[in-house]
Amino acid sequence: MSAPVGLGVVGLGTAGAMMVRAAARHPGVRLAACADPQVAPREAFARDFNARAYPDLVPMLEDPEVEAVYIATPHQLHAQQAVLAAARGKHVVVEKPLALTLADCDAVIAAAELHGVAVIVGHTHAFDPNVRAMRRIIASGGIGRVGMIASWNYTNYLYRPRRPEELDTAQGGGIVFNQIPHQIDIARTLGGGRVRSVRAMLGALDPSRPTEGNSAVLMAFENGAAASLVYSGYDFFDSDELHFWVSEAGTDKPPGGHGAARRALAARSAPETALRAARGYSEGAALRESQPHLPHFGILLVTGESGELRASADGVLLYDADGVREIAVPRGASWAGHGDVLDALCARLREGRPCPADARWGKANVEAMLAVLRSAREQREIALEHQVALPEGL
Repeated sequence: MSAPVGLGVVGLGTAGAMMVRAAARHPGVRLAACADPQVAPREAFARDFNARAYPDLVPMLEDPEVEAVYIATPHQLHAQQAVLAAARGKHVVVEKPLALTLADCDAVIAAAELHGVAVIVGHTHAFDPNVRAMRRIIASGGIGRVGMIASWNYTNYLYRPRRPEELDTAQGGGIVFNQIPHQIDIARTLGGGRVRSVRAMLGALDPSRPTEGNSAVLMAFENGAAASLVYSGYDFFDSDELHFWVSEAGTDKPPGGHGAARRALAARSAPETALRAARGYSEGAALRESQPHLPHFGILLVTGESGELRASADGVLLYDADGVREIAVPRGASWAGHGDVLDALCARLREGRPCPADARWGKANVEAMLAVLRSAREQREIALEHQVALPEGL
């Protein structure tokens, strides 16, 4: 048996807490250390996992028990911290997006190649087991040539407690940098990777939350397929109503709750930044929850020549000339979605298997993400230049 990968977690906010939850259950990973400026979450982490805790990334990078780092800090720090980690020989898993500019993406790519380390961009929902199952069905010819991909998600995203920069598009806030990357990565995974052009419209309908909250994006692929990506974060309609009342994380969700995040935010007694911090890691949190269903990112449909696929709560629904049937998809040994990112990390480091979601793939996602902003601003279609194909067999 190979030794577990010693993982250091950088940032114990919401995203970091989710990855810790998966890593605590993963047989191939050992939580070795964390880095976070906040005392309470890092001390809770240290107690839960008998691990070292650092106030900053730099000293953690000197820890010999840390083989790989997972970066879940604010978006504007991703590229800089990934380069620092690579320079010290640490493999990197970085939350989406890889960076906020193409130049910063190139810096990460160069650092990874210079120092011979792996970079994996995740978590995105393209790692979800049902999305990967849909990709396998497509690759096997199960629905023939793909003509269209539809991703449709309505959430309360904009009314969850936020730090100021999370409501500032220039600093990587809003749905374009936080939510649409999931849809872009899913669509590129299912569509083969190479996007030819992007046309988008964005909206910012609430002056009290001054960043984009709704989007309609059309992506044209070089192979002739198209993807339509619709997102709203205004906490009115909830598309989980159409996904069997299963939450994004794969947990059962009580019906209703429309507008609840808005009401809770309006009634808050503590500063919004304090409420945001409270959603991060807390002692014992990693092992409390269960995941009865697969994670998802709204409604996902793929149209092919001989059938259509839809992600379901526990697998994939296949619609064809014989009717409809559900293909069950196992969740794996860890927390599905985030655990699949860790599967990719272990396969890369222990078996030498490449991961398609590398830094070049991440750059292609960032290019599409930036094209969404540019298309909406200039009111025209934007051609893409830095796209990469999904490797054969994936």
